[in-house]
Amino acid sequence: MIGLGGAIGTGLFLGSALAISHAGPATVLAYALCALVAFVIAWALAEMVVVHPEAGSFGAIAHRYLGPLAGFVQRWTYWTIQAIAVGGEIVAAGLYVRFWWPQLPLWPLVVTFAVLALGTNALAVRFFGTVEYWLAMIKVVAIAVFIGLGLVLITVGLPRSPATGLANLTAHGGFLPNGLEGLFLAMVFVLFSYIGTEVVAVTAAESERPERDIPRAARRMVLRLVLFYVLAIAVVVAVAPWTATAQGGAVDASPFVRVVEGAGIPAAATIVNFVVLTAALSSANTNLYLTTRMLHSLAADRYAPAWAGRVSRTGVPRNALALSASGPGLAIALSAVTDSAYLALFGISVFGALLVWILILSTHWAFRRAATRRSPVRLWGAPVTSGLAALFLLAVLVSTAFIDGLDTAWMVGLPFFAVLVVAHTVITRRRSR
Repeated sequence: MIGLGGAIGTGLFLGSALAISHAGPATVLAYALCALVAFVIAWALAEMVVVHPEAGSFGAIAHRYLGPLAGFVQRWTYWTIQAIAVGGEIVAAGLYVRFWWPQLPLWPLVVTFAVLALGTNALAVRFFGTVEYWLAMIKVVAIAVFIGLGLVLITVGLPRSPATGLANLTAHGGFLPNGLEGLFLAMVFVLFSYIGTEVVAVTAAESERPERDIPRAARRMVLRLVLFYVLAIAVVVAVAPWTATAQGGAVDASPFVRVVEGAGIPAAATIVNFVVLTAALSSANTNLYLTTRMLHSLAADRYAPAWAGRVSRTGVPRNALALSASGPGLAIALSAVTDSAYLALFGISVFGALLVWILILSTHWAFRRAATRRSPVRLWGAPVTSGLAALFLLAVLVSTAFIDGLDTAWMVGLPFFAVLVVAHTVITRRRSR
């Protein structure tokens, strides 16, 4: 459930319209293909963390098998992109509340949600897990109900809405209206819907039986994501023409609202807005958990201040949590001052997320070559499957330089990467004196 909470965010409920605008009904295929990549990454992680269930997860394992520079870059990159994501989700949560009360100022809402997220993570990890479980449950139940209503609308119809059938899948330009190019562009955007699946690996150090729990959680999480994403998008493009759905983006224009309204349920936009609000809070909660564990791991390897590695009596790295709060603070401040600065943060997130996934697959290759202990969990077809997934991610990373809205990834991502390399060099030299 924590993995689902980290992966299922507002992108599915609101951002899916962007992918549909590129691929039309074939967006269903884009979600299915990207799920294969997510499954390879999740299973590669499960194979490694069962052998090395330590704080810092894939960052610490990269340090072990690819060297200190790779571990340093991967963990600081992941900390940065998740800290930015926390800020973005908290700001989004405030905006969703203003959907009901537009006269409210944004900053008190943002501060309130930030305090709630910090408070949840500051308590024992069991409390965090319980809160995240129920926040994720709201999203899962909402998607399941949505899929059920959609299937009824498609097959038999409802009193206020006749059955739509499957005509919308081939109307308005066909199943693949913009060709293979449109499908690839959709896959670029859809891929980011699966970011967060790696959170399962991060929980290994605090799992009672990681050799049993992590593979089981990874398998179930990816299968449920595929089921939810593919079926939900299939319902969206079947119930309404994709040309109309592609114009979404706001809560009241969300494709999910269209289906709920078609079912004759009153206050459809309010219901979807509540679900989207819980999705944002769940993602912020999970991402804050991730940032503290990555920072704790960096401190253990002396790549972050030593005080960031201290834990409370309940086992929570509260100092790392306090430092991680600087990420949301920066994102909130920048988004309030200027859009261009926040776009730069978004560019770092895009570049960093793809870099982290590529490094995970590279670590898995090195793990297979060097590990002295055979993992009880094995990625099928590796290194061919992991190599193909890495090549696809590399192709997506290159393509971001030519896609409107994602072109900031290289402009700010490369300088950010260079800063990390220089920082690692400086820290290493100081430690060697």
